[in-house]
Amino acid sequence: MHLAIASACAMLAFQADAQEATSNKKSVSKPNNTADDNNKDVIQEVTVSATRLATSLLKTPVAVTAITQESLSREGITDVRGLSGNVPNLQLSTGADSGVQISIRGVSSNNFTEIGDPAVGLHVAGLYSPRPQGALALMFDLDQVEVLRGPQGTLFGRNSTAGSINLIPAKPEFGSSYGSTVFDLGNYNQRQINLIQNIAVSDNFALRATIMNVKRDGWVNQMQDFTDVNLPEHGFIGDGIPDVDQRHNTKVAKKDFYNNKNEWAARLSARLKVTPDVDWQLSYEKFQNNGAGDIGLKDCKQAAGTRFACTGGQWDLKINVPGKIDMSIDTIRSALSWNLSPNNSIEYGFAYADQRRKQQSDDDSGYHPLGRQGVVTLPVGEEGDWSNWPVVDNSSLTLDSKYVSTVHDVQFKHRDTTLQYVAGAFWMHEKNQINYAQEYLVNAPFGYPISQYYAQPNRQIDAKAVYAQADWKPVPSWTATFGARFSQDKKDDKGGKVYGNWKSEEPSYYNSLYHAGTPGTPGFRAHNSADLTNQMGAFAGPNAYGEYGPPAQNDHAQSWNKLTYRIGLMKELNNNEMIYSSLSTGYKSGGFGDKDDICNGKRCAEGPAGPQYSFFPYKPETVTNLELGYKGKLLDKRLSFSMTAFYSQYKDMQVTGDFFASKIIPESPCTDSNPNCDVVIKWQTANVGVVDIKGLELELDYKPWAGARIGGFFSYLDTKMRDYPSFSDNWGCGVREEYGAVPCPEMYTGSDRTMAGRRLYDITGHRLPLSPKFTLGLNFSQDFALDSGYTLTPWVAIKWQDKMYFTLRNLDNAHISDAQKAYSKVDASIKLSSPNRSWYAEAYVLNLSDTRSKNSAGDAGGFIKATWNDPRTYGIRLGFDY
Repeated sequence: MHLAIASACAMLAFQADAQEATSNKKSVSKPNNTADDNNKDVIQEVTVSATRLATSLLKTPVAVTAITQESLSREGITDVRGLSGNVPNLQLSTGADSGVQISIRGVSSNNFTEIGDPAVGLHVAGLYSPRPQGALALMFDLDQVEVLRGPQGTLFGRNSTAGSINLIPAKPEFGSSYGSTVFDLGNYNQRQINLIQNIAVSDNFALRATIMNVKRDGWVNQMQDFTDVNLPEHGFIGDGIPDVDQRHNTKVAKKDFYNNKNEWAARLSARLKVTPDVDWQLSYEKFQNNGAGDIGLKDCKQAAGTRFACTGGQWDLKINVPGKIDMSIDTIRSALSWNLSPNNSIEYGFAYADQRRKQQSDDDSGYHPLGRQGVVTLPVGEEGDWSNWPVVDNSSLTLDSKYVSTVHDVQFKHRDTTLQYVAGAFWMHEKNQINYAQEYLVNAPFGYPISQYYAQPNRQIDAKAVYAQADWKPVPSWTATFGARFSQDKKDDKGGKVYGNWKSEEPSYYNSLYHAGTPGTPGFRAHNSADLTNQMGAFAGPNAYGEYGPPAQNDHAQSWNKLTYRIGLMKELNNNEMIYSSLSTGYKSGGFGDKDDICNGKRCAEGPAGPQYSFFPYKPETVTNLELGYKGKLLDKRLSFSMTAFYSQYKDMQVTGDFFASKIIPESPCTDSNPNCDVVIKWQTANVGVVDIKGLELELDYKPWAGARIGGFFSYLDTKMRDYPSFSDNWGCGVREEYGAVPCPEMYTGSDRTMAGRRLYDITGHRLPLSPKFTLGLNFSQDFALDSGYTLTPWVAIKWQDKMYFTLRNLDNAHISDAQKAYSKVDASIKLSSPNRSWYAEAYVLNLSDTRSKNSAGDAGGFIKATWNDPRTYGIRLGFDY
């Protein structure tokens, strides 16, 4: 045993794990008194907080990239979504309910609900921010952004399996008062202003105020949806009354189109030097988002040549539910630091956040079934016809929500020539409330609406942890790292209720205010928009769901414990180079869903006839990661270079989607058009499989000659799925053969009930979503000193990424692919700075070639519907310092 440990330590000595900042875009200069900092021809030192101690990036054995505020502004990045593709193996996707799905090295989470947890921890000033909606908050007046890759199982926040993003706001500064203003005017009527004012009240007290406002029109061609189906051959006669709901449908201006921006944020910070050894900072931050949100649009290139080909332009959109968001986040943060002695200190961080949101979105984007797509033919008899209804009318409504969190993080730090360590305790408490509804207003067989209303008044999450990590130098050039964290997570749902159901054969939604008649008899008529009132469904609140029967009660609680660790070894080859390795683990707690009847009100085939209730619990997921790396400054410190190789094993991956709930006894035998009538599938989170992840990350920052700077990164990522025997291949089943793709597998008919209704398909070797195999970024800038004292700086950046899938199916087909093909993007700017640097003017263009790329995609029943990254944007930026 001892020999094995000794051999492992010897092996670790020759491994390395880290990332250097790339290019000027990814470097942060910290002024000090060294000669190098006065030499503009060398790469200046970068200081990061990745180990919870201020350390040189060159000597920090963690895979971390630092990005300056200047770089964020130059690339038009206003929230974390803009970081996608700018950091090795970091991808971000627009999620539901204003959430953002963040993926690092292929590890992510697609559960955006009030009780789901992100795989990537988001931190502001080192303090954990729990809700994924918080990732939309504006990034402004920052010292830098630090992106840590790999599981964070010891020092940061609530523990995470993928990595961490830490936004570090600029602190109030003693000694001088100054300010700056930046105006940005661009196409799509973009208007942006940033104001910063630092006030040095005294040598011991300073204030800092900053505000940012961003507005931009939506870039879609948005029109109103007044669809009135006229398919006489199917019994649908146009009558001049829209068949889609008109209760939301109002005409809006371009400034309120989907994909717009209408946000502002402000921060007021105070910093007090209580004594020479005690420093206290207190800040209040307000974020307000009144945008429309993002919306899915058909991929017209893939649909071309099929019966689902676009009849208008790629960005044409007909909707009857204009997007509306009213989200505010109020945050108070406190940071107290006490230097007990030259070697010891205590730090206590506290954050209180109050996030409130209302939102409405058009989930169908106005795409209706085709007349030749197998729609219902009227009159429909009592037994029904499970073909498509010729109208789709789906929406999501967050009627109100309130997410309140408190975070406490206290740390004791010690630092001397041979030993430094951090020991701490963490406690996060969330109390979340939401009233949320999903409405599917027209459904086969009879055109009835179905809806569910989730009234969750008190969902609580408690996350507690104690942790410690030490770096020990047994000899001057060697450093050993040992860290551990014990986490305890508890989730508790009190008083939650779920109203309604998913039974499309019942007219309960109408709240007894509309009577369609009896299907199959004279006088039966499916509703049109004129029949829907505000006393129905979610508009009228929970009481409107009385005809569905009593709500399901959600009172439930569960808890989980986990010990995670980090060990590492670093060797300083000389003052400018090092190699290191680490073995680390991370975990994300388990959870549960809403209480639900697993048999959907039907007669269960196994056990009691019903109802049978479940919360569909799921286990924690874990990642174990081994890294080897190198960092160094070469060529007389004009080149900073880093390299990281890693291997991770991802177990019990949490996937949210449709999974088997129960086998039921149908009222009549299943038909070819509805072969799953004896199976109930529920939307839930489940643990699936094991994934092997390996990769390589390179970053460089180079000053080849005076005034020039070259930066770049390269990443390789190989994510291979294994041990997922229950994967069901339902992607585009209705059109696969028509499009020349491999048909979907037949339904499982074996004895394993948990596989019932699944189209089993072996995805061994398939790639994780949001994990392109290769990514590459290069940028170049050159300062030209003009005779008048002005400086002209052209800058250009090229980014390329390989094909990336959005589901585990990895289906390559010209018309129904779940991928974003490989693409490149070019950004450029030219900046004129005044002789004394008191002002600058910068003209820019982002996405010069107007490349249209997706960041998420879904099967919409014959075509792909996706959310898209921004088109080409351009403008001018004016900055003034005073």
